[in-house]
Amino acid sequence: MKLPSKIILLAAGTAVLSSAVTAGVMKEAFTSRGDDFSSAATEADYNGGAGGRLYTVGMSPAAAATDFTQAAESSINGVVSIKSYATPRNSSGGYSGGGGFFNDPFFEYFFGSPGGNNRQQPRRQQQEEQQMGLGSGVILSSDGYIVTNNHVIDEAERLEVTLNDNRTFDATVIGKDPVTDLALIKIDATDLPIIPMGDSERLKVGEWVLAVGNPFGFTSTVTTGIVSAKGRSIHSGGPQPKMGIESYIQTDAAVNPGNSGGALVTLSGELIGINTAIYSQTGNYAGYSFAIPTSIVKKIVSDLRQYGTVQRAVLGVAIGDLTSELAKEKGITAVTKGVYVSSVNDRSSAKEAGMLEGDVITAINGVSTGKVAELQEQLAKYRPGDVIKVTFVRDNKTQNADLKLLNNQGTTTMTKAAEFADLGCAFKKVSAATLKQLGLSGGAQVVDLKDGFMRDAGVRSGFIIRSINNYSINGPEDVEKVYESLMKRREGDREMIVRGVYPTGKRGIYAIDLAGE
Repeated sequence: MKLPSKIILLAAGTAVLSSAVTAGVMKEAFTSRGDDFSSAATEADYNGGAGGRLYTVGMSPAAAATDFTQAAESSINGVVSIKSYATPRNSSGGYSGGGGFFNDPFFEYFFGSPGGNNRQQPRRQQQEEQQMGLGSGVILSSDGYIVTNNHVIDEAERLEVTLNDNRTFDATVIGKDPVTDLALIKIDATDLPIIPMGDSERLKVGEWVLAVGNPFGFTSTVTTGIVSAKGRSIHSGGPQPKMGIESYIQTDAAVNPGNSGGALVTLSGELIGINTAIYSQTGNYAGYSFAIPTSIVKKIVSDLRQYGTVQRAVLGVAIGDLTSELAKEKGITAVTKGVYVSSVNDRSSAKEAGMLEGDVITAINGVSTGKVAELQEQLAKYRPGDVIKVTFVRDNKTQNADLKLLNNQGTTTMTKAAEFADLGCAFKKVSAATLKQLGLSGGAQVVDLKDGFMRDAGVRSGFIIRSINNYSINGPEDVEKVYESLMKRREGDREMIVRGVYPTGKRGIYAIDLAGE
């Protein structure tokens, strides 16, 4: 046998012998410990010098099997199915026929209305109501208050709530907030099971959570995942968001159309979020789902129940995330994360507290605000009139200021839910004779003028509205439709530019601020 062959055989024999010895040692170790891996490290026979001990790293125990059953059983009865119904009509943003869960508002939320934005006049023919959407809701109180997403119930003429025990109730809308995409509804029932409200601020990234809802109409569906991120904005760097406040809990729990408004719960069965959105190119689950944290939900539903509308406090500043480029440009070295103040509004909370352009907000009442989403989440917890402590960095030095929050009008007055009657008038169809005289094809005539937005803007009785914000007005129902559309916008964007003519032929144009500023 040649020398190289002998070397190869010797090496092979050594490897086999080593493997056998290793296997024997491992077997002995496992047998002597009874396969009990409860200790992560064991003391070796050898004692090190200087009084130290040598420890070998043992095999860590497999974590106790995660049990989802208790959380699932305690939460499925607290989640309901919500069907929305409306009479189909061929109008701007109108409903398409067919109903069913593929017409879930969840799809429209991401991809727009199938009807597009081409405006057509309403048909006068009588049509039967149809199901236009399907979503979920979470029971908050035993007497029937339920929280869901605004996009689940928006534009519905009737809401049908089905409990997990198959009982069905019609629901009443108590209030809704398009800014946070939350709504509060109520059914006439008692002794309902509820899901206890948890504290989303104590939630940790990596923690197990369960998503409970009715995807595609499959009732009482439970999926699991972990918390992937907190304070997430899903429109970062993208187009202007539909919702004004974005500070989501991001998870990888499977969420699909029909889950909107459902519960995100911890393994202890506590509600810590309302499932709201997914990030997808198809409209179905693709690995990321987003929930509104209970830190926001608590305040919003409390306001809706007490006032019918949200009492929203603002700082009165223009802000953005502090980036490394911005920090370098402005010479900011004391912090690497925070919310940069680019301007301060006059007569605002921030102005009165002495805040300046260039300040970097790092905390609200001791809670870190490393980005805009986290600052929005904290502010959403408070009402106008509340005093908060703002921590910020100026000239690379940390400062604190007590700040009294105000609303968009610069006051602490509690607002009430806006109503169509706040315009302060009624509208009627224009007579055929007047239309012929003025050469018009349609319009809505102002009558019964009293105190309200119209009179404050200078509109006089008899004025015939031809357009609002460039939308043609052909009858009283069109005025109400445009009004309702405007009230879904942010408060600062609720302005009506009204154009028309008086019976004398005099033309008029009026700007009406529905925010009352």
